[in-house]
Amino acid sequence: MENARAGRFTATALMLGNLVTGCSVLAPAGMLPELSAGLGISVHAAGLLITFGAIMLCIGSPLTAWLTSRIERRLLLTATLAVLASGNLASAFAPDYATLLVIRLVMLAVGALYTPQAAGTAALIVPAERRGSTIAYIFLGWSLAAAVGLPLITFVASRYGWRAAYGEIGVLGCISFLLLLVRLPAGLKGTPVDLKTWGEVGRNKTILLLLAITMLQMAGQFVVFTFMGPLLNKLTGASPDAIGAVFAIYGVCGFLGVVVASRIVDTWGPYPTSLLFMCLLLAGIIGWALSAGALVWMAVAVAMWGLGFASTNSMQQVRLVAAAPPLAPATVALNTSVLYIGQAIGSAVGGGLFARELLHSTGFVAVGFVVLALILVVVSRPRPAAGAPG
Repeated sequence: MENARAGRFTATALMLGNLVTGCSVLAPAGMLPELSAGLGISVHAAGLLITFGAIMLCIGSPLTAWLTSRIERRLLLTATLAVLASGNLASAFAPDYATLLVIRLVMLAVGALYTPQAAGTAALIVPAERRGSTIAYIFLGWSLAAAVGLPLITFVASRYGWRAAYGEIGVLGCISFLLLLVRLPAGLKGTPVDLKTWGEVGRNKTILLLLAITMLQMAGQFVVFTFMGPLLNKLTGASPDAIGAVFAIYGVCGFLGVVVASRIVDTWGPYPTSLLFMCLLLAGIIGWALSAGALVWMAVAVAMWGLGFASTNSMQQVRLVAAAPPLAPATVALNTSVLYIGQAIGSAVGGGLFARELLHSTGFVAVGFVVLALILVVVSRPRPAAGAPG
């Protein structure tokens, strides 16, 4: 019983670290107009903070997983959060766009390792039968980043400026750092990741298929999500508060989706759970594309999209761990990496469309990416002979 309690407390500390990581990655999306006005740059240029950040994350995630796989987890994860906290605090004092971009790239180069290592740590603190629900729980941090973090960032930035918003994330990072230091047990070490591990991953067709799904569905979402605030403003005239409310709807529904997914995945199995939430994600993106210009209907579509976004990502992690448990440290890191590749592709495509005023096209391009992802989900269905689902 004592171990079970320690595991729950540890999972909560890890989840809060994901909240800080999520806020650090997503922050510019919540304050693009303020960054544009405050730094004297275009909204498209401000959006490049997300694009370039995602490129750094996709490179950093597998690289740091390899370089740090032998480091004790408490030291590794607390050090990562310390860098995220100090990076956000430094961003609040950045004198210009170039400095802000450099700080962001350095911060995210280190921060890239947090999410995959947190998921990998779950395998060390809970028994196998609770691994799926624990990983889903740890990913609630990303849902909270969208549900609470982004609306709060939008609220603070629109009233007190983008510097105050970065300061807010930095303070949250300091609190999370202390919680992890207290709650995470010492002596946790995962399986070292070596070059042979990457070779095994590359020969596993199931893993490669799952990674492709992650990249496509994330690219589709970020075609729209990166510029969601400016799109809502240009298409419907939405105010900063209305935009913050839509971000909140997205995040709260994401939170609810992960709660439901974490409750049903151990019973249903990862594949049916993943298929359900991918369909919800696609329905929401289609709704956004078809209702562009009508704020209420766009908000309804965002709610449906939200139900699918975070739970789809957490189910991808669960499926990867189940597909090859010994390779989990590498596959979870790679999944996070291709997730960020998807973000980079999607935000770059969305930025190009936004800069050309092709505002309605963004939703339909996003639909195309997510449809491809859903096709691959169906293709990835486990064969009955394989036994256990997922």
